[in-house]
Amino acid sequence: MSKIEIACFNPESAMIAFENGADRIELCDGLSEGGTTPDFRVTQQLREKINIPIFVMIRPRGGDFTYSHAEFEQMKSDLIHLKSLKVDGFVFGILDANDEVNMEQNKALVELAAPFPCTFHRAFDRAEGLEDSLEKVIGCGFKTILTSGQKPNVSEGKENLKKLVELSNGRIEILIGGGLRSSNLEGIRALTKAGYFHSSAITDGGAFANADEVVALKSK
Repeated sequence: MSKIEIACFNPESAMIAFENGADRIELCDGLSEGGTTPDFRVTQQLREKINIPIFVMIRPRGGDFTYSHAEFEQMKSDLIHLKSLKVDGFVFGILDANDEVNMEQNKALVELAAPFPCTFHRAFDRAEGLEDSLEKVIGCGFKTILTSGQKPNVSEGKENLKKLVELSNGRIEILIGGGLRSSNLEGIRALTKAGYFHSSAITDGGAFANADEVVALKSK
């Protein structure tokens, strides 16, 4: 049975996702920046209301995915704090100056997050090399990769996504996201044979998930 994760940039969207059948929530802030670390208090309040898995973004700012020493220390501190709120997993991704997966820093965060699972987010789509990056992310201990197939969106990246599902061979979950909507989900699923899909379910260019779109995504 396929599952759907909804990227939620505010508490209102998280409640809409929860109440309309989402399997998991990716909680973040900073919609205009593509997702940043959410507010601790907001996360705590949502945890008290929501009983489906909540994965939280660990990203100190928008922009690229190469972080200074101070930013990396902040990521570690934020992860430890959010871990105490009984969330279910974490979402992050760090590249080095050459746009390759930063093995050392990602491994350190994965180990810090244990026993909670980690998703390598769409920094993967900026990384050099499809197969090489896949193997490095697996080597860091991530359980999931969120990706549009190293293309701007899932429609353009569908052949790479199919390849990633095949190459991963069950060693890591390929979470398909980036321009995914109920209108293109069935075709993408049929081609890629993936089992987990990711969408903001925002249909009007606003900031909030659309309840009907969450239902439509889940139904397909």
